[in-house]
Amino acid sequence: MSDVWDPHGSLRRALWIGGAQWSGKTTISELIAHRYGLTAYHYDYHDARGHQDRRIARRVALGEPVADPTPDHVWTNRTPAEMAAETLAGFPVRFEWALDDLRALSTGRPAVAEGWGLRPELVAPLLDSLRRMVVLVPTEEFCQHQIRTLPRAGTLNAPVSDPARAQANRLARDRLIADDAVRNARHLGIRVIEVDGTRDAAAVAAEVAEHFAPHLGAAMGG
Repeated sequence: MSDVWDPHGSLRRALWIGGAQWSGKTTISELIAHRYGLTAYHYDYHDARGHQDRRIARRVALGEPVADPTPDHVWTNRTPAEMAAETLAGFPVRFEWALDDLRALSTGRPAVAEGWGLRPELVAPLLDSLRRMVVLVPTEEFCQHQIRTLPRAGTLNAPVSDPARAQANRLARDRLIADDAVRNARHLGIRVIEVDGTRDAAAVAAEVAEHFAPHLGAAMGG
């Protein structure tokens, strides 16, 4: 593990679930947390809510407009490749905010942190073992299932001028970002698990827990 400030040892003990949107990361992390008595950290929740003040402060410091871009600028007026590039470029700053959250945790058991912004290339320098991280990605078929069955996946909840185009852009952007996570994980030797819908969430959680087994300790036998 690199020499990173970690006053309570929370980062050193953490288990990480990264990967793509709609792959079941939140559900899997909660199943593992409940089964093994861990603390779950949900990146998306903090990124969308708790980090907004930091996002605004950063814009002020950089002399950028404080207001969020318009929904059409975000979702409609750019190509998926442009959207993906901007998102990937922003992940390192957002990751540092997540690390600040995790540093504040002091628990007897590891925290299991999940979220698409927990990128393999960002987490890898923190790891003392590659078995502290896994990357989940949905197959295209399972992604389409999620789009059909999850309202938040099937509809973009934003006031845009062309909802169909905005949703298509979002899905294409997400595929590009997922592909980037898989490439980086495989390059670094971090395990990638494809979620295809043939197994339920409990079965996938059991596979992830087995991957984490050296760091779950005696709880694996409980």
